[in-house]
Amino acid sequence: MAVKFIVSRYNSETDAKPYFQEFSLDIPKGATLLDCMNLIEWQQDGTLTFRMSCRSAICGSCALRVNGHARLACKTQAVDVVYEGAVKIEPIGNMNVIKDLAVDLEPFWESLEKVSPWLMPDESIKYEKERLQSHEDQLKIDHASTCILCASCYSDCNVLNVDPKFLGPATLAKAQRFVFDSRDAETEARLDYLSKLHGMWDCTHCAECSTRCPTDAKPLSRIKELRTAAMSRGFTNNNGARHVLGFRESVGGFKGFGGGGMLNENYIPIRSVGFFNLDGIFSLLPVGFRMFIRRKNPPLIPHIIEKIGEVRKMFRRFDEYRKESK
Repeated sequence: MAVKFIVSRYNSETDAKPYFQEFSLDIPKGATLLDCMNLIEWQQDGTLTFRMSCRSAICGSCALRVNGHARLACKTQAVDVVYEGAVKIEPIGNMNVIKDLAVDLEPFWESLEKVSPWLMPDESIKYEKERLQSHEDQLKIDHASTCILCASCYSDCNVLNVDPKFLGPATLAKAQRFVFDSRDAETEARLDYLSKLHGMWDCTHCAECSTRCPTDAKPLSRIKELRTAAMSRGFTNNNGARHVLGFRESVGGFKGFGGGGMLNENYIPIRSVGFFNLDGIFSLLPVGFRMFIRRKNPPLIPHIIEKIGEVRKMFRRFDEYRKESK
């Protein structure tokens, strides 16, 4: 049965905007989506432009948007993405299209370069041979090391869609690989940079990056690990870290005392921007005023749940566990 391939076409030098062109193809048994794209180019339209190289899910060149989501064409069985007799193919998102399905990857590479994705060891220590690493230490960076820089996560990242300055999930996953590398000597500097605006705290936990990742890199998990590492090393003077601390304090209290067991929506915004950040606090007033007018503002005196003692005990036990683990 012939399947309709609805392919985005665009030439940045001649076309005002992208358009779709339909191709009909009988999918060969066992054919990947990339196989089908090649057949369309070879047999129906030699001007169709897309990237490919290894055909083995190693190089990451053939990332495309298939039915609205990023995929590696070489790793995708064509019959698995046929919906109502058709497959819709577009270039990956959050980047400008050069021609058809080929995009300008420069923003992706520029973002990656910002986190210095290379080992920076302590050069004062001399080694006769290579710098050795234990198996346990290697496991800490194993997942991030599988990233093939296909930009699938970058394509479908919702934050990048509204904030092009955001470092992006692939960049943050690569940063985790070096922050957690036992041979690197710039951990503090790396975490300091990643804690700033447009860094790891700007991630909204939508999980699109990990859902679209074709390897075990799973950027969202790597971002969580970066945040944990930053807070454990004292990088808490930023909105994201303060928000986490405020959440903990309003639910479980300070060292397990004082929390009400529920999110205190009056406390969290002020805690997040900083108690002494007057500009930040004043920026919250318009929202607070609109909530007050519409009677949507939370109660001034926070509610305390039943059995709050058990919640506070749980937080105290967690603090004790963290001390023991250190």
